[in-house]
Amino acid sequence: MKKTIIVVDMQNDFVTGSLGTKEACKTVPVIEKLLKENQENQIIFTQDTHHEDYLSTSEGKMLPVEHCMKGTKGWEIIPELKEWTHQAIMVEKPTFGSLKLPQLISQNQPEQIVLVGVCSDICVISNALILKAYFPETPIIVYENACAGVTPDKHQAAIETMKSCQIDVQTYL
Repeated sequence: MKKTIIVVDMQNDFVTGSLGTKEACKTVPVIEKLLKENQENQIIFTQDTHHEDYLSTSEGKMLPVEHCMKGTKGWEIIPELKEWTHQAIMVEKPTFGSLKLPQLISQNQPEQIVLVGVCSDICVISNALILKAYFPETPIIVYENACAGVTPDKHQAAIETMKSCQIDVQTYL
């Protein structure tokens, strides 16, 4: 089955850095396994990307923690997944969702779209809903054990919201 795998924002700042969590760290081996088992499929990595003016942006005013500043170590994909970036399409996004994803995915015409990464309650859900709107008949799958939220409660709330929007939430084994 032809798939597109989207790895959302698995960057140093979100895993072990300024906004990192132990839950985000727990997703890493699951995502590694998923990529190893699906390397023949289209793989896309998104990167939350901010610049010097971040604190004056709408997001920066709501979350005044500089993170994923382009060119910094925090902006880079975590070392455990970096090898996969060489064969992947890289998408820098200045906000939660990316309208580039539907364009890239439509070129591939997958039978399934899979999302994993962080934060499930912000960027994962934003991109899942964008893709559901663009591809209403294509199964959109989110592996909940390969995602982490800002908090465990927010992660669970995002999972329930995605289920309500007919996104197929599964556990990756």
